[in-house]
Amino acid sequence: MLKTALLTVLALIGFAANSLLCRAALENGAWRIDAASFTSIRLISGALVLWLLLRARGGSERRGSWGSALALFTYAAGFSLAYVRIPAGVGALLLFGCVQATMLGVGLFRGERPRVLEWVGLAMALGGLLVLRLPGATAPDALGATLMAGAGVAWGVYSLRGRGNADPLAATADNFLRSVPMTLGLSALALLVQGAPRATPAGVGLAVASGALASGVGYSLWYAALPHLTALRAAVVQLAVPVVAAAGGVLLLGEALTPRLVGAGSALLCGVLLALTARQRKAPVPSR
Repeated sequence: MLKTALLTVLALIGFAANSLLCRAALENGAWRIDAASFTSIRLISGALVLWLLLRARGGSERRGSWGSALALFTYAAGFSLAYVRIPAGVGALLLFGCVQATMLGVGLFRGERPRVLEWVGLAMALGGLLVLRLPGATAPDALGATLMAGAGVAWGVYSLRGRGNADPLAATADNFLRSVPMTLGLSALALLVQGAPRATPAGVGLAVASGALASGVGYSLWYAALPHLTALRAAVVQLAVPVVAAAGGVLLLGEALTPRLVGAGSALLCGVLLALTARQRKAPVPSR
């Protein structure tokens, strides 16, 4: 139990670290690295680390797909481009909220019938997202928020495509590898549009840390913990990621803790928790 708890905590820290590392590298005015270069270095270093982990484990079978790789690339590219314009805490909330909205929406499309509490929770979560997008002095940049919302949808699709995979580590390693040509294409396009890439040693280091450690090692720790977690616990513990990212943004990056962020984040997290809890409740056993 202690080992599972430790693996879970480390994995969640890795997820939140992705937001902080990306924001630190791409913060407007810092110019440590451009978004396209950050995305490429992140995915390539993640692919390398995951491949090494897979080889060390003794597996080499390819279990990914081009569709999943496209969703992964879309998420990573939107994630990087958004963090040029919005803070880490806001970005994590938007990302997480759109991931859950996507997964719940797909469930509705596939014929799932939500309970009343699920509808209430979904309404609260969407309300939190809307509060973040309302105009005002503390509203996040509209384009940045839209890009992060798109990244959240893409990650939701990627997660849905990977449900029930017999070998998640092999699938993730293969998907990262398949995403490399896509991200190199993004870098080539950026070269044509903005000229020579901008990448300081600090920016490259942050991108490698995001790909190799926060993504590659973080995902591997998560996969090691998942077999020992119920579906409800695995979903609920991820609610901590936006909170950790927001706290890290305030403490480490000097970002503002606004009433809008606190209110919207509370509504979003409580709504998702309510929806997930309702979903996991078992139907009563019929009396005989």
